[in-house]
Amino acid sequence: MNNYETVFILNPVLSEDQMKDAVGSYEALLKEQGAEIVNVEKWGLKKLAYPIQHKSTGFYNLIEFNADPSAVAPLEVEFKRDERIMRFLTVSLDKHAVEYNERRRKGAFNKKKKEEVAA
Repeated sequence: MNNYETVFILNPVLSEDQMKDAVGSYEALLKEQGAEIVNVEKWGLKKLAYPIQHKSTGFYNLIEFNADPSAVAPLEVEFKRDERIMRFLTVSLDKHAVEYNERRRKGAFNKKKKEEVAA
């Protein structure tokens, strides 16, 4: 099993419930493919670097998972079919990226906590 991370941008006109349903459906799809979900993050509404489909913002989401390489293709096919998805990117993580993500989740890079401790 390989480590993967996928970031996708949902259409900003979706309601909170529609957004949760979309993210949940992709988590369920990955689990059907035998993937183990490591982390799910909702980064929220962010401004895009350039307009996509005449929209200047989008809901960013990240899913980190462990899966066989064969599980990535069905996920990406569903991303392409779904009109709610504006963009997506799935990358395979090496051991350094996996270690970095673990440290990031534990708050090793959180500047606010470091500044509060120093004060």
